[in-house]
Amino acid sequence: MNDCSFIAKIGRLLYIVFSMNAVTKKRTAPKEERQQQLIQATIRSVARNGLSDTTMATVSREAGLSQGIINLHFQSKDRLLVETLRYIADEYRAAWEKALKSAGDSPADKLSALVAVDFKRPVCDRNKLAVWFAFWGESKSRPTYRKICALRDMAYRREMVFVCEELIEAGDYSDIDPETIAAGLSAMTSGFWLDLLTNPRSMSRDQAYRICMSYLASVFYDHFS
Repeated sequence: MNDCSFIAKIGRLLYIVFSMNAVTKKRTAPKEERQQQLIQATIRSVARNGLSDTTMATVSREAGLSQGIINLHFQSKDRLLVETLRYIADEYRAAWEKALKSAGDSPADKLSALVAVDFKRPVCDRNKLAVWFAFWGESKSRPTYRKICALRDMAYRREMVFVCEELIEAGDYSDIDPETIAAGLSAMTSGFWLDLLTNPRSMSRDQAYRICMSYLASVFYDHFS
């Protein structure tokens, strides 16, 4: 056997070994990593196909994994969808809690940070916006979806009302109702999310944020310009 032939055979053997190791690693990823991968694939599938047309097969294609692996980790489509909704709800809460901690003690800075979260990644991502609207559309007939969405909205709204109360007290805005301000901001956010999803050419994340801040400037005129 000449040297070139020997080296070529060694090269092929090494390629086979490395390929087998890569496949083995792909199949034996840690549980949390695999579940995260499947949830991200579900988000893409729901954004592309909607809830009703998202199946184990569509998620499998998005993830590049077998349906058996999905069954192993989530057992059913319903559970996969619930965990996907819970994932983006938890991500949203973690984002605004982090923003509040970073904002400092100023109520105005806190309120600005809360509004900003709604228009920054990873929260304001078109695929995730599509998922939110898909689940909201089904929440009336699905108690589990309704509960997860309600808990997300209640926690955020409660914190926003509290920050508005702080700002009203700090600025002596005695004629302003914090519940009304929080409700207005929530409605604006939902409307802008829909615009960003359905008509992104006419609305940007920065533009939506600026409009919300203009609204706050008209209410808390001594703190926002």
